[in-house]
Amino acid sequence: MITVARLTIGETARKRILWVLILLAVGAVALTTWGVTLLISAAQEAHATDLQIKLGVSQILVFIAFQFGFVLAMTAAFLGSPAIAADLESGVAQAMLARPLRRSSYLLGRWLGLSIVVVLYAALSGLLAIAAVSFVSGYLPPDPVVPVLYLAGQALILLTFTIVLSTRLPPIAGGAIAVVAWGMAWLAGVLGHIGIAIGTTGLVGVRDLARILLPTDTLWQGVIFGLEPSVVIQTIGQQQLAQGNPFFALEPPNIAYVVWAGAWVVLALVLGIVLLRRREL
Repeated sequence: MITVARLTIGETARKRILWVLILLAVGAVALTTWGVTLLISAAQEAHATDLQIKLGVSQILVFIAFQFGFVLAMTAAFLGSPAIAADLESGVAQAMLARPLRRSSYLLGRWLGLSIVVVLYAALSGLLAIAAVSFVSGYLPPDPVVPVLYLAGQALILLTFTIVLSTRLPPIAGGAIAVVAWGMAWLAGVLGHIGIAIGTTGLVGVRDLARILLPTDTLWQGVIFGLEPSVVIQTIGQQQLAQGNPFFALEPPNIAYVVWAGAWVVLALVLGIVLLRRREL
């Protein structure tokens, strides 16, 4: 399994798409830093208070995290969808599995190698964005590591889902389904916020069901909460309409949902192993 993971990391490093994504992340951070600098200058000229500037910068960070979350979803889809499917189509998997290599070790090795790449990419890019914004604005989230960990976990869940799909579906189909599922899970979270704002339990139930089927939205709430200053939560958090904002989180994710997110990854990998074992090569 470790050998397959090392080979997977090497293959990924040689792909142009990874380096393109890294350059895009650096470029996005540079543009964001420039934009935040201009916004702060305009706010200071308009005699905005420190609280208003802090609120504005925190919301910019949340929006950046959302955009980067979409980039991570695409990254997980691009890297995970051909992880098994491309090897099966090209015959590489047949040659590897003909040796004394278990299918479970093969799948777990692929998953481990890509997980290391995706988590490192998410962590380094996220910390770079937070550090750059903090340098020009003076605002640093209460615990900058927490939202980055939640963001990396969100990408890890989607990568796992994509790899499971790759045991049965072609790369394009698996990647497309994974990205659409991520979008639908986020939309369900938005509906849950609306349900809280207007007092409709049905919409909240849709959100809770989506968090069970694909728990990416659970970790997204952790990203938002980790980027918000505590004074903002204390000031506007008790307003019911504020809780309807999909870019606001009153509290961190429920610990039960976070535990389920970890269990979901394990169960998904078990399902992927079963599907691969039953696949005729």
